Amino acid sequence: MTGSSEDKPKSANFYVASLVGGALAGISVDLTLYPLDTLKTRLQSEQGFQKAGGFRGVYKGLSTVATTSMPTTALFFVSYEATKNVIQPLVLPQYAPLVHMFAASIGELLACVIRVPTEIAKQRKQTYVGLKKISAISILMKAYKADGFRNGLYRGFFSTVARDIPFSLIELPIWELLKTIVKDRNDGVITGFQSALCGSIAGGFTAAVTTPLDLAKTRIMLAEDYAETRKLRIRPVLTSIYMESGLRGLYAGFLPRMMAFTLGGFVYFGVYDDSKRLVENLLNS
Repeated sequence: MTGSSEDKPKSANFYVASLVGGALAGISVDLTLYPLDTLKTRLQSEQGFQKAGGFRGVYKGLSTVATTSMPTTALFFVSYEATKNVIQPLVLPQYAPLVHMFAASIGELLACVIRVPTEIAKQRKQTYVGLKKISAISILMKAYKADGFRNGLYRGFFSTVARDIPFSLIELPIWELLKTIVKDRNDGVITGFQSALCGSIAGGFTAAVTTPLDLAKTRIMLAEDYAETRKLRIRPVLTSIYMESGLRGLYAGFLPRMMAFTLGGFVYFGVYDDSKRLVENLLNS
């Protein structure tokens, strides 16, 4: 047993606060940093940056993300906190990073149920250059009619999981470790600003090292016809890119992605910790 105060059973208010905090964190970071995500997607698009839209219409697909961002991140954080708080009291303190990794994996797996169809609609809108207006619903209906539920609506599910789980396996333990270091040097106290800085460092570093996985996921999701691209998998996609463009090609979109997650980590984890603390205090008062 660890015996720390964080290992005590959590009340229902704690999970309600995590739900609200996660929802607010998700919508905050998506609304503020969406243009960088659009530029990253266009840089990674097979058709090329300019043909995918260049710097024009960088808010395309924002409404799709805004609609689903809150439930996605709320589901992630509730799952993460619940898993962590069930397992953490059962293990020794030195195994805490493994607990955080496992909890993050569970959270990401559940969040991807909402995230994957959203990503398909969002990224296809981000790279659409036609004159006719298209909606997220029409994109998803077209995908479903053409390729069905699994290969249409959930195209790229496993590549998304293969990107997001390693991302969280790195990011969440780094965030928790940095927070622990800050707490140890500050009598067990950490401010929302300090937590945000920890999140910024964790997010930027993790985004940098996982760029190739994000690139593969983007190429798979943007492929229009599953019947012709059914052999698309992470390894062959990355191999093909490497053969064409070398190591530089594998890191297409590296700069906007790293910038987005460095800034996004600050907003995301700062808003999460502050709003969770505020809601929990209000519910317990």
